[in-house]
Amino acid sequence: MLRRMVIDGMDVPEDGTASDAVADLLVRVAAGDQQAFAELYDTLSSRAFGLILRVLVNRSQSEEVLQEVFLEIWQSASRFAPNKGQGRTWVMTIAHRRAVDRVRASQSSADRDVKAGLRDIGVAHDSVAEQVELGIDGEKVVDALSGLPEVQREALVLAYYGGYSQNEISVLVGAPLGTIKTRMRDGLTRLRTAMGVTA
Repeated sequence: MLRRMVIDGMDVPEDGTASDAVADLLVRVAAGDQQAFAELYDTLSSRAFGLILRVLVNRSQSEEVLQEVFLEIWQSASRFAPNKGQGRTWVMTIAHRRAVDRVRASQSSADRDVKAGLRDIGVAHDSVAEQVELGIDGEKVVDALSGLPEVQREALVLAYYGGYSQNEISVLVGAPLGTIKTRMRDGLTRLRTAMGVTA
């Protein structure tokens, strides 16, 4: 059973700044410290699982992807650069990327099945068009997100895929709440523009 993690998995001193305990764990994991890896898993697995489940919806696939995420973290922790960002964000980005990769793989498989079905039997045009449209919309969102500036993408991914509140994101990334709100508003505006949404 996955343990529920509170945001306070990181130390927050009285002055309100957040020391990145996850980054410290990642540095130790990069050195092969199995105890640090276990602590990292205990700290972030439930949050990462929640993000993955939001993307995939399917619980068993989400559990598989969570295993892949932590395997990747174990193998590539040395690539984490503490001076370039928060450890928690780095982990959540890997989780999001893996979940999106699984969605794309599933969509490719579904597309192949649809094409094969079209060759073999007559499928109603509307259902095929609907399936293709859903796939295109998902890809448009992923593409539009990847086109955002890093700080805007980070805030939106943490909010919509990670389930963090704006206050929690403020603590996580070490930026004022007003800045986070601005990043999210500007990011959503750019997303709407990139996806051709006018309202």
